[in-house]
Amino acid sequence: MRDLKRNRLPLLAGLALLAALFMNAAAAAGACREALRVCAGLLIPSLFPFFVLSGYLNQLGLPGLLGYLCAPAAARFFGVSGAGASAFLIGLLGGYPTGAAYIADMARSGAVSRAEAERLLAFCNNSGPAFIVGAVGVGVFGSVKLGLLLYAVHALAAFFTGLLFRGRRPCGEIQPLQLDTADPALALVTAVRQAVPAILQVCGFVLCFSVLLAVLDGGGMLTKLCALLAGRFGFDVRFVRAMLTGLFELGSGTAALQGLRAGPETLALAAFLVGWGGLSVCFQTLGVLAGSQIKGALHMTGRLLSAGIAALLAYMLGLLLF
Repeated sequence: MRDLKRNRLPLLAGLALLAALFMNAAAAAGACREALRVCAGLLIPSLFPFFVLSGYLNQLGLPGLLGYLCAPAAARFFGVSGAGASAFLIGLLGGYPTGAAYIADMARSGAVSRAEAERLLAFCNNSGPAFIVGAVGVGVFGSVKLGLLLYAVHALAAFFTGLLFRGRRPCGEIQPLQLDTADPALALVTAVRQAVPAILQVCGFVLCFSVLLAVLDGGGMLTKLCALLAGRFGFDVRFVRAMLTGLFELGSGTAALQGLRAGPETLALAAFLVGWGGLSVCFQTLGVLAGSQIKGALHMTGRLLSAGIAALLAYMLGLLLF
């Protein structure tokens, strides 16, 4: 009975969403088909190879190698081991949630401690260049240059976020992995085996949140809320819609940005949404952390800090460009 009382609100919310799903079944089905198209056309081609490659490099001992090469700089800037510095690079290149998957692999193999892994999650799970330049730069602003500038802002915000977490308790010393102990063929098999469920989880959460937004929109709740906030704060309704949908799911928020006038505010919102990643990315991260004993609390804190810093930098940049 105590558990029932504790879960009463989530249960009522779930029943309300079930009723809304029945009432907006066609909209939900359309959103699901669109999300499947996005998964097949964008997410799987861009993320799955990075999942496999990052897992393969992890199995072969890349954290140990970079731990030896990057230890002084990693300790000075971020207060982490050199092995942790590799997560920062992988996260910026692979996109959500490749950085989190890489960190989880390092924690499972013993390359980093659980405490260090949780700290790394705060600033090493980031969006990749393919999405920022392609989907945001070209898709929203019609400019590769702006996409590259947004990616630079995104990387700089992640770096500053890492500095903000520098003051925490130093991580213990971790022995680097030996590069000559891994079997390359077995490493590839393990990497693919881990990458398949990881990419399925990512696509599953994209489908889930896309359908959720379609159900809310089909019932008119999202439209009414956007109109209310736009009228109260004097924003364009499309601007508010992009902000609200992006808080839930990055792809939907990015799509809602299309058609808005390019300016400092729009650039700042795009930087914020990319830096936050959406609740969908938070759940994707929890999915790839399963079995690693890593807690994801610092991840959400880091994402909000990084998004805020990126928005501020992008706004200042926009004042110079527009």
